[in-house]
Amino acid sequence: MKDTRTIVVNLVVRCMSVFFAGLVTLGGMPLRAQSDSFEPSVTVGAGLQTNYQHNQPDGSSSTDQFSLDHIRLYLSGDVTKNISVMFNTDYLGSGNTLQVLDAVGQFHFNSHANVWVGRFLPPSDRDNFTGPFYANAWAMYTDGIQDGYPFVYQGRDNGVAYWGDFKAGTATIKASVGAFDGASATGNTSIIWAERIQVDFWDPEDGYYLNSTYYGDKNLLALGLANQVQSGNTATTADFLMERKVHGGGAFTIESEYSRYNNLGGYNANYMRSEGAYGLASFLIPQKVGVGRFELLGKYADAEFTGGIVSGTTRNPSYRQQTVETDLSYIIKQFDARIMAFGKATSFNGVQKDYWEAGVGLQLQISKQIKFH
Repeated sequence: MKDTRTIVVNLVVRCMSVFFAGLVTLGGMPLRAQSDSFEPSVTVGAGLQTNYQHNQPDGSSSTDQFSLDHIRLYLSGDVTKNISVMFNTDYLGSGNTLQVLDAVGQFHFNSHANVWVGRFLPPSDRDNFTGPFYANAWAMYTDGIQDGYPFVYQGRDNGVAYWGDFKAGTATIKASVGAFDGASATGNTSIIWAERIQVDFWDPEDGYYLNSTYYGDKNLLALGLANQVQSGNTATTADFLMERKVHGGGAFTIESEYSRYNNLGGYNANYMRSEGAYGLASFLIPQKVGVGRFELLGKYADAEFTGGIVSGTTRNPSYRQQTVETDLSYIIKQFDARIMAFGKATSFNGVQKDYWEAGVGLQLQISKQIKFH
């Protein structure tokens, strides 16, 4: 683990050297030349997720609920040609709270050299990079596997990261590495080191954040590996995504992930370790029905929780969680307008009660770019 930490530190040092060299180069440019070629812009937007859900626990009374899951306000803009700022907020219905989602200073010199500073998604698994608004399935972050990394809020941490995209023959390599505040995420004051490497073998995925489907806009074959380390404790994931366009505007998608949380992150604070994997397949039907297309999706997940902490005089027993989800979605305008009917059954071999739930969710997003001349 000490060798891994040394490698990460060296990478951060090298990346920051490139960053500061870019700042020096930028500072040496004539101001008039920058202003002549620079046209600032601001992008504003908003997102909404809301749903109706029926929940039936095993041996208990059912509940029916209308939930306002998320309201997000987006704001981003250019400071100079090479410096941008992003500020997003999120209202979380389950806690009736409004929080800072992202607050990032972004330095971008080219596709190879980008540095972000502030609060944002650290290098982690694809499902963290997609978030609930750009996921393929509805019931995100309930399977005990995806995105169990430690966080301050909604997967975000406070820190600094370098990222870049590199061509390697016909493939694209996406690499990111960063250092994040441990005290705010885990209560441990040691730094959290985070790194991710991804290879896109077919079409490239531009930028830092990702989707878990592109609804037929891309042919994808992507493999990603991510790791976070704090005080010898680790959180490690491997994710896979394949998507093929179908003639007429459809898409066939396969997604999978393996995760292992070793005393860092995880879904249950009463257990030091958890491990598992899921597989997902979806089909976006090419034929339009009205203003949109239907998508069928199925997912199976299996997670095991071990290393239970001592509660009173006994140690919490290990247990296993299995999750099955099926979705029928009506895709009107990709991630900007979609209606998703979902059903999910969650079973345990002990410790917790089985339950199933079903419902209908609505997602809407808008955005507008404003240019200043």
